[in-house]
Amino acid sequence: MRSESSIRYERGVNQAALTTACNRALSLILELAGGAATVQKTASSGADDLSFSRSLELRLDRVNLVLGKLKRSETGGSEYLEPAEVKHILTALGCEVVPAGKERVFAIAVPPYRYRDLEREIDLIEEIARLHGYDNFCETLPSKTEPGYLSPEYAAIRNVRSAFRAAGLTELMHYSLVKTEGENQVVLANPLFVEYSALRTEMRSGLIDAFQYNLEQGNGALNGFEVGRIFWKDGDVMQEADAVAGIIGGDPTVGKWQQGGRDRALTWFEAKGILESVFQELGLAVEYQSDSSNSRLHPGRTAALSLNGKHLGIFGQLHPQLQQEKDLPEQVYVFQLDLAVLLAELGRSSNSTRKFAAYSSFPASDRDIAFFAPIEVPVVDMQSAMKKAAGSLLDSVELFDEYRGENVPAGQRSLAFRLIYRAGDRTLSETDVEPAQQKVRDVLVEKFGVSLRS
Repeated sequence: MRSESSIRYERGVNQAALTTACNRALSLILELAGGAATVQKTASSGADDLSFSRSLELRLDRVNLVLGKLKRSETGGSEYLEPAEVKHILTALGCEVVPAGKERVFAIAVPPYRYRDLEREIDLIEEIARLHGYDNFCETLPSKTEPGYLSPEYAAIRNVRSAFRAAGLTELMHYSLVKTEGENQVVLANPLFVEYSALRTEMRSGLIDAFQYNLEQGNGALNGFEVGRIFWKDGDVMQEADAVAGIIGGDPTVGKWQQGGRDRALTWFEAKGILESVFQELGLAVEYQSDSSNSRLHPGRTAALSLNGKHLGIFGQLHPQLQQEKDLPEQVYVFQLDLAVLLAELGRSSNSTRKFAAYSSFPASDRDIAFFAPIEVPVVDMQSAMKKAAGSLLDSVELFDEYRGENVPAGQRSLAFRLIYRAGDRTLSETDVEPAQQKVRDVLVEKFGVSLRS
């Protein structure tokens, strides 16, 4: 409760004046109220009990080391404060200054009313500088200085944030507190509200709620990302980790006149392209594998992401049932990445410094290959096999067509890839490219059982 008394007493009470104040109060009671005084002696009823006062040791060499030289040294005067000057200043403050038995060392008895202020030697040095005048000391820089810098980890996090913002995503920030729902949650012992009674185990739910709220407020689709921390319980052990998550959805076009005013849903490849542009900006080669383990994501449009064989995170479309419950647009995509794995890869020597690679002055040679492949065979596996079989001449391989339907065998799909061959020292001929292309055909047939069309 804020009151005049609480304001005064929170600043401390001068205990040295308590005896004086009590004597004055008794005097007024005897004089004005007709009271009678009764004296009762106690074990600690000394007349001048100043046990609260303290004695500090002040080293003159320490004073001069901290405060530095005086400006009067420029005119031939003493470079540093003299013992007499220090004694005069502290005596003016009410301190008692006596030699401490050591050379250039004083024993300072602090007055009782300054017991909360003067607690250490540095407090005395501050008072000396204040009373002598800061303007009377020379302006000197430290003998050794070096510019500040960001730690490698924090610099990498800033690069990650910058890459996501460059891809058109807005950076968001949510509370780490959520409702108590799962068994592996870290639950608070004294929550303020039921809505904030546990720590979040994942970040996608908060992003989905923010996306829904912005739609309800008429602000349109919210494409954003968040860098934060998640918490969970592994048995009785509490764990925590940093993560980066995001949500992408809504009509990607600027105007709707081309669709007659109707919204166009964001396709899987458009959303995936936004995420891939971030990885390309960071110089990371991320692989995608089909995944259907998350019940809140579409089982046929979800991918597990990996980086150099380590699990990076998950990316996928919201499950249609969840999309209907939240009344969201037709296709909304979310992702969550392990920030530690991301930073570890960015911290490798190959990624810490960008190196320029010269462009080849010789033209490329491209080849297309089309075939029927089983639906369950991931494209990323076929791409990896083609790169390994073609060797160093293969510059890139890209899927540019997929077809399922009429004239395609049941359980299969038609895929078409474009392979770019290039050498840095010569123009490739047919005799250079065709053997590599034949190795690609052979490995696709032998390893994946495809039916070649070209």
